[in-house]
Amino acid sequence: MNIKFDKMTEEDILSLVNIMKRAFDYDTKIHLGQETGGPPGYDDGSFLRKWGLDKEATSYCIYLDNVLIGATILWINDNDENYLGNIFIDPDYEDKGIGTKVWSKIESMYPNTRVWSTETPIFSHRNHNFYVNKCGFHVIEIKNPKDLEEGSFILKKVIS
Repeated sequence: MNIKFDKMTEEDILSLVNIMKRAFDYDTKIHLGQETGGPPGYDDGSFLRKWGLDKEATSYCIYLDNVLIGATILWINDNDENYLGNIFIDPDYEDKGIGTKVWSKIESMYPNTRVWSTETPIFSHRNHNFYVNKCGFHVIEIKNPKDLEEGSFILKKVIS
């Protein structure tokens, strides 16, 4: 499995929007029974332009054997407490161990990290499984636990 990261640029946004829309819509459909859904701007490029191209972010396109399959947005901080803002993989490539390999690659790229933090929707059981069981994160807080659409899990991984 040849996974490669390239810095995200404006030229990548159109291709990434199509992948991001499929990934988020798929998750929303299987967990909420709705045809579409994701964070504001996930389906028109404004999310990726705002966050992925933010000068403080470190953002990558993810390739598998030279095929664009997703992206990740990270915040790498001077205090070695880093934040995973977003990671998405084309649904055609999910459930094949690729996400776990992508996360391993991210961790290996930032070996001085002491803590990784992230947040994921409360409804997305697949994300919970990925972060907790595959990547070693722990749920440290639940925001709006009774609201399936607005609720979220706050996760942290302390590197020993």
